[in-house]
Amino acid sequence: MIQQQIEHRVPLTIKIEPLPKQRMPEWIKVQAKASPNYSRVKNILEEHKLHSVCQEAACPNIRECFGEGTATFMILGNHCTRGCRFCNVKTAVPLGLDRDEPRRLAEVVAKLNLKQVVVTSVTRDDLPDGGAEIFADTIHELRRRDPKMKVEVLIPDLQGNAEAVDIVLAARPDVFAHNVETVGRLYRRVRPGAEQERSLDILRQADRYAARPVVKTGFMVGLGERREEIEELLRQILDTGCEIVTVGQYLRPSGVHLPVERFVHPDEFKEIAAYGHEIGFKHVEAGPLVRSSYKAFSQSKDIIEAKESLLEKKKNV
Repeated sequence: MIQQQIEHRVPLTIKIEPLPKQRMPEWIKVQAKASPNYSRVKNILEEHKLHSVCQEAACPNIRECFGEGTATFMILGNHCTRGCRFCNVKTAVPLGLDRDEPRRLAEVVAKLNLKQVVVTSVTRDDLPDGGAEIFADTIHELRRRDPKMKVEVLIPDLQGNAEAVDIVLAARPDVFAHNVETVGRLYRRVRPGAEQERSLDILRQADRYAARPVVKTGFMVGLGERREEIEELLRQILDTGCEIVTVGQYLRPSGVHLPVERFVHPDEFKEIAAYGHEIGFKHVEAGPLVRSSYKAFSQSKDIIEAKESLLEKKKNV
């Protein structure tokens, strides 16, 4: 049934003329810190033929996270079938499906002695379920080795396939995330092949799921959106039932990606966070270098603990 519902897509190639390098303000600059753990994590990932979004997406926080012995794992290979104009992940024909990837990932998590893991992926429009089964297998393998493992998944839109989303939700991640990325007006320019309403529907589906996880999303600023559009998007997200939202500065990965239209000042990020809290979000993480997976479990810790405490009380009644 899933195969009949999904139209397979070919990789989208967009030709963009290189633009000159943009000078970044002082509050954006990251100091590279040498750390033995940085090389250790990098080498372990290479040894087990695994990918991290930290590397593939050129995250500015990579040295800090690797230095602390953590990484956001990127499954389903490193070739994406979409051509989002903000993203550094390679657009190319995927190299098959690696069904041993969940086992290797769990093995690396054990080597790094992690108790909480964030798993994301490239978009795989070539697969009937968009890779949902591999997400589920990864969660099961992690929990098989450690039943107390906390898992956050950050999924692509799976072409809006509700059955595929349910496959991921049925594996019981602690945190279910899907990023809306930008305001509705900019979707065609920033996320060709994606639709804002589709992304909002995925968040609604997670909120209504019987074994409800913590629901989370994120988006970028600095792409040409207006302040009123940011506030409208926050209200749209809140209406889905989403509890956590992250807001970060868009940084152009290279000269062929979209230019930064504006560098948002840290004070404005504070105002955005204040507005999000005011309208009812349980947690808003907003700042120039904020990324969805950066210190992810510090964002969801209190919500997860409150949920577990409530379940424990119900058991004892």
